[in-house]
Amino acid sequence: MKIIVFDVGGTAIKFGMVDENFEMIFSGEIPTQEFEHKGNMVMAALESRLDEFRGRYDAIGVSTAGQIDYANGRVVGGVANIPNYYGSEIRKVFEDKYEVPVAVDNDVNCAGIGEAHFGAAKGCDDFLCLTYGTGVGGCIYMNGDVYRGSRFAAGEFGHMATHKDGRMCTCGRIGCYEAYAACRVFTDAVSKRMGRPMTGREIFEPENINNPIIVEELDKWEDEIALGLRNLCYMFNPTLIVLGGGIMSEDLIIKHVNEKLYAQLEENYLHVKVVKAQLRNKAGMFGAAYLANEKLKTWSK
Repeated sequence: MKIIVFDVGGTAIKFGMVDENFEMIFSGEIPTQEFEHKGNMVMAALESRLDEFRGRYDAIGVSTAGQIDYANGRVVGGVANIPNYYGSEIRKVFEDKYEVPVAVDNDVNCAGIGEAHFGAAKGCDDFLCLTYGTGVGGCIYMNGDVYRGSRFAAGEFGHMATHKDGRMCTCGRIGCYEAYAACRVFTDAVSKRMGRPMTGREIFEPENINNPIIVEELDKWEDEIALGLRNLCYMFNPTLIVLGGGIMSEDLIIKHVNEKLYAQLEENYLHVKVVKAQLRNKAGMFGAAYLANEKLKTWSK
């Protein structure tokens, strides 16, 4: 058994092949600037890889940005940054053309599923997963499965309101969590004050991380992260919260966020553990592979 998997993100489309033991045989990526990140070009880029490896896979798994009708594998919202992607019938198009089962879900749902079966949440039936990048995404994992909501849009934690009369969010509304807690907000603030562009990786280099400006901005950003997690703890009372996104691999952030969060919680919430994702940037692909394998078990043409 082999499954070809994709993870459609903001800066690249990652792809790979997974075997029957859920080992990644190979992986690569396609920079989205190659095709201006337009929906029809996203589909064409996926088809190009599917054509290239045709006959070498038994199922297809797609982890993608946006709100996804999981039952039908269709994009139903949340993709304003990918023109012409809304309404894409990913599952139907690929099943019709390649005659193998196709699973499609939101990227953070896939990341949560990946962490649940192969990573930081293995063995845990109830947890929350958040990813911090250009925005903030969320996954609600309950009773051993993803809770997707009545219209497949549950877990949009980035758009819960944390600041009345706050900043304008990219969604067009005011005071959203991601307008304060997204990774880009932190790196933009540091870059502005340092007078030059700085990536998250640069910021955490030994020669930079103790700079007073960076220390101050990091402290403010971690306060915002903890504020959102506090809200989620009181809503869901979870035992585990998994934080993903490249910058969350930094142990220092996880340590500080735990300390800040615990200082804001009452006794019955203090058992929660905040941990970093283990699968890092491959979590979505592993989650998509798991979903595709489940479809393969009951597949009939």
